[in-house]
Amino acid sequence: MFTHAHYQEAVNAIRSFTSLQPTIGIVLGSGLGGLADMLQDRVSIPYSAIPHFPTSTVHGHSGELVIGKLGGKVVAVQKGRAHFYEGYNLYQVTFPIRVMHFLGIKTVILTNAAGGINSSFKAGDVMMLNDHINMVGFVGLSPLSGPNDDELGPRFVGLVQTYDRHLRQLTHEVAQANNIPLQEGVYCCLGGPTYETPAEARMFRIIGADAVGMSTVHEVIVARHMGIKVLAFSSITNMVIDNLNTDYETNHEEVLEVGRIIVPKLITILKGVVERL
Repeated sequence: MFTHAHYQEAVNAIRSFTSLQPTIGIVLGSGLGGLADMLQDRVSIPYSAIPHFPTSTVHGHSGELVIGKLGGKVVAVQKGRAHFYEGYNLYQVTFPIRVMHFLGIKTVILTNAAGGINSSFKAGDVMMLNDHINMVGFVGLSPLSGPNDDELGPRFVGLVQTYDRHLRQLTHEVAQANNIPLQEGVYCCLGGPTYETPAEARMFRIIGADAVGMSTVHEVIVARHMGIKVLAFSSITNMVIDNLNTDYETNHEEVLEVGRIIVPKLITILKGVVERL
């Protein structure tokens, strides 16, 4: 577990690179790092230069914190994240979100690559999260386990209003104004790194999931613990396979390729939302 001193060390290191003061944090998932290259007056800080920051070992997560301007606002963008399946504990996975809080960030926008469960979705869609199913949490693994830091947030955190309604409404307005089809639904978080089996895919559909992935929810929980407003998106990079009668297997290369195709849509949406905040 980390203390305020650990978070402050990371903040001090970040502030030694730039005087810009971000108010919005953005986390970019697999294949989506190109969005950070759109920032103006940007400064890139390798994760290795930030004390205690976890570094991703996954292809498609470059491992830089980029601070710059998007839509007239100063934002801090994570190019890649650490995952539970890489061997990090959930305190390490969510450390960057805690650091964003200490940087003064009040709103965080998270993105991920996900498999489509909802049969009306297709690869290439953007889904805005309105709720989640935390399968990892069902087995007692939570970034809020252990002693609670009352200065950061309450012992028990309500999650009914997890995905900010105002931000979701803004997002719909931006998508409609730019003629971008936008799905909305429930994200199911798994531990990974295996993709779901056909039987699991069918189960997720039955319990109400629209998309499935291996990240995001832990970060969302920590953000809400600290009172940070949350908006989140899934890039639907593939449709899950729900039957055994196929020779096809989901693979990470496909996820990255479709993710790159989705980037222009997400850039337009995120820039439009940020401008309206």
